[in-house]
Amino acid sequence: MTKTSLPLHALLAGAALSVSAAPALADLVISNWDGYMAPDAVENFAKETGEAAEMVVHATNEEIMGKIIASGGEGFDVAFVSSPFAEVLNNLGLLEPIDAAKVPNLANLYAEAADLPHDPGNHFSVPYAWGTTGLCYRSDLVSPEPASWNDLLHPAEAQAGKVTLLGTDRWLLAAGFLAHGYSVNETDQAKLDEVTADLIEAKKTMLAFDDTTFYSKLVSGEATLVHAWDGWCNYGIAENADIRFIVPAEGSDLWVDTMVVLKASKNKDGAFKFINYILDANNHRWAAENILYKVPNQAAMEGLSADMIAQYPNMGMTPADLLKLEQLRDVGEATRAYAKAVSAIKAAN
Repeated sequence: MTKTSLPLHALLAGAALSVSAAPALADLVISNWDGYMAPDAVENFAKETGEAAEMVVHATNEEIMGKIIASGGEGFDVAFVSSPFAEVLNNLGLLEPIDAAKVPNLANLYAEAADLPHDPGNHFSVPYAWGTTGLCYRSDLVSPEPASWNDLLHPAEAQAGKVTLLGTDRWLLAAGFLAHGYSVNETDQAKLDEVTADLIEAKKTMLAFDDTTFYSKLVSGEATLVHAWDGWCNYGIAENADIRFIVPAEGSDLWVDTMVVLKASKNKDGAFKFINYILDANNHRWAAENILYKVPNQAAMEGLSADMIAQYPNMGMTPADLLKLEQLRDVGEATRAYAKAVSAIKAAN
């Protein structure tokens, strides 16, 4: 991804955390996206454990990766990063293996959460949230129901000029890859060129590239069909019950945000205590109820109300459903080719 790209879960709406701009002298330093866990989580963790914890915020995966790599992990104990970035950190030798004996609440996770392709067995990362990307649309304004990625890239005449695509490299290209039946982690240059050309053509029927206000455009009716993360579609559903979310017939990506412990941490026991605290069913349920994203914690998800699942049907996707999708992985050197392709798409007339 580019340095300006959003994290995999996007910049989430939620309660503001009491945070500082840089790591401070504390028993435990945790870096997370703003609003991605309960605003009193650090305070309550300290009360329960006696560990003086400090929360710092990163805006993107790239930001925290830069800090961790530059410092060798010094100054951080726990970091929330998306799974492809956890892979990179592990490959660089910067992550401490997860000590399952010190994180008994791992037992709250779904069995499928220990079978993720990036880290089978959760040896270096613990999943915090997971979900997918699909089509979010106004059911009262779009007929028939969209079913394919091509309905987004090559919309019906009635939807032309009322369609938005996510502009972040991985998801923009994933829409094109999936429309052609390719992997979301495709690295073949010929296929990338083919998809780039298709997305340049798709721009002619688009309203905008939009990673942050697409659901508001649906609510207002300015857009009728948008490319959306599942949780962000839920924000639209909260305001207009005619909004729906579907995973296209060709499938989609599985994104996973994780918690990792830095090998350079001077308080690894405290780091594992914090992860264990988050995995408590009541604590982890906060994320599902407040940011409207699925969490891989079976005990937490089983505590959601039936009314909530009825209002936001994608919250009812099962772990088995999610694991049928292809997890976003680190694509290595192809990251540069992705960035070049997206630049070409956005620069095209």
